[in-house]
Amino acid sequence: MAALLRMSEATALGLHAAVLVAEANRPVSAADMAKQLEASEAHLAKVLQSLTRAGILRSKRGPKGGYELAQQAASVSLLDVYESLEGKLPLQACLFEREQCDRVQCILGGLVQSVRTDIAEYLRKTSLEDAACTGGP
Repeated sequence: MAALLRMSEATALGLHAAVLVAEANRPVSAADMAKQLEASEAHLAKVLQSLTRAGILRSKRGPKGGYELAQQAASVSLLDVYESLEGKLPLQACLFEREQCDRVQCILGGLVQSVRTDIAEYLRKTSLEDAACTGGP
């Protein structure tokens, strides 16, 4: 059975790291972010590489290097970050990955679709700039 929101630890790290970079307005090292997030630097580095490949971050080498946003913080939504790491956010109305029951109405009414729609809307409307201004996701 599918969850209401699929979010791996890597995606949670990616969301938080992207907000840390947006707050910094300067390159931030993976080591500094790992320390702030109390996460494995190796795990975080893989997440940061994925965000770089997706065009959300870019990396700078050298003593003053690190990760910075590849775009303006206001133009990158939390949904952009989420989908670059998890894939498309599921919006179907059923908790099962494919409908399995033959009920005319779901036993949960429209709750599943409503929750998923609310989550998607929040992630879509909230930019990295918004999340940085409010203290993060």
